[in-house]
Order: sequence, then structure tokens, then C-alpha cells
Amino acid sequence: MSHDAAPHLDFAGTTPYEDYVQADVLTHLQHPLSDDPGEMVFLVTTQVMELWFTVVVHEWETATRALREDRVPVAIDALKRSVRELEALNASWRPLGQLTPAQFNSYRSALGEGSGFQSAMYRRMEFLLGEKSASMLVPHRGAPRVHTELEKALHEPSLYDEVLRLLARRGKAVPEAVLERDLSQRYEPSDAVEAVWAEVYADPDQDTELVRLGEALTDVGELVWRWRNDHLVATRRAMGSKAGTGGSAGVAWLEKRARKNVFPELWTARSHV
Repeated sequence: MSHDAAPHLDFAGTTPYEDYVQADVLTHLQHPLSDDPGEMVFLVTTQVMELWFTVVVHEWETATRALREDRVPVAIDALKRSVRELEALNASWRPLGQLTPAQFNSYRSALGEGSGFQSAMYRRMEFLLGEKSASMLVPHRGAPRVHTELEKALHEPSLYDEVLRLLARRGKAVPEAVLERDLSQRYEPSDAVEAVWAEVYADPDQDTELVRLGEALTDVGELVWRWRNDHLVATRRAMGSKAGTGGSAGVAWLEKRARKNVFPELWTARSHV
């Protein structure tokens, strides 16, 4: 084929690109409720966040399944991809992070009772991290499909649960109480699990599969922590310490979240290596 051949431009219906990407659907999903030009930025950025949540959930569910099947390299690959995706997700705060209170107020009323904590896909992310909470299903009672998906995720092992089960199968002393815990409850740190990670990390060979898995999880945990802190800073700039949208506690609630690490023993074990 000639290098200067023109691309095929004449299609009977929509283009193959459109059929695959559904760009026309995506670019017509924005319906601003105020006259403020900044609302479009807020709306699109939030929609982009939802798309990244969807990709990250896909990666973590892939990793969770792979760990269950003892395919650790597949799990590590999925976690590493999710790190790149979390970096892109976290960059989404940049368009919103410079809002002054007056700019945010100009379209904040368009949100009404809407709030990010009502995001079902973000809730799926949190559940996969072990941040389980049955009360967070309540906002979704009016959407049966979403509620069913979240209820299923609430009772399934989190990504970290599958990591701990893998460690137990590899002969590590993960307590039965941790392995048999009520999966619908938030994961609580364990001194014994901390000791397991300290043992893994003390291995003279720092290229073992378990060390590489631990580091991939730590990369994820670091970016989740950065996401929470960036959310906190953006909210502080836009609204100070006022109550959040949807009746949330706003900055006070975000500050509490930002102090917590996911996969907690991976962080505390480092003091004992």
C-alpha cells in the first residue's frame, strides 16, 4: 500500500471509531444546571473521575481473581496498571483545585443533595480496598441494579482479603480470625499480619514474588492516600470548613479519611524490618 494513500473517509453510517468509542454519547452527557461557565469543567471532570473509577475497579477485580487462583504475576500486572490509572485519576483534581469559594458557590446549588460519597463505582473501589460499610448501600436503595452489585461487593473478599489468603497458602502465619472474618465489615489491622509482612520484607532476596506484590500494593495505597489528600485540599480551597454537599461533614470527614492508610500493616511493618 502506498504511504501517501488517503484515509478512508466515506462511511455508510457512523464511523468505526464512533461505533467503538461511543464518543457522541460521551460528549452529549453534559447538562449544566447553571449559567456559570465553570460548571462544565466541574461536570466533565467529575464524569472523567467516574470513568477512571470504573477502570480501577476492573483492574482490582482482575487482581483479586488472579490472587484467588494463585496467578500472582497477573495480579501484579493489574495492580501496576491501576497505579498509572490512579495517577491519571488524581490529576483530575487539578482543574478543580484552583476554585475560589465564590467560583464554586456560583454553581454549587446545581448539585442540590448530590455528593461524591453517593458514587456507586467509588464505593466499589472502597469495598475492594477493605473499607466496607453496609450503611453506604442505603443511598442506592432506589436503584435495584446498583444496590445489588454493591451488596454483592460488600460480602465478597476484598483485594486485601485475597492477599492475606495467598500469604496463608504460602505458609505465613495469618491468624484464622483474620481469614474467617466477617467480610461485610471494615478490615481492622492485626499485629500478627504486621509480623507476616515484616517477615516477607526481611527476606534477603528483595525480588521475591511476595515482596513485589507488597510493593505493588504499597504503590496503590500511596496513591489512594494522595487521592484523599488532594480531595481534602481541593475542598478546603473551594469551601473552607462549611458542611459538605449531600449533608456530609465536608472537610472534617475528609480529614478523618486522609489520616487512614489502606493495607495498614504494609505500612506499619516497615518499622520492624
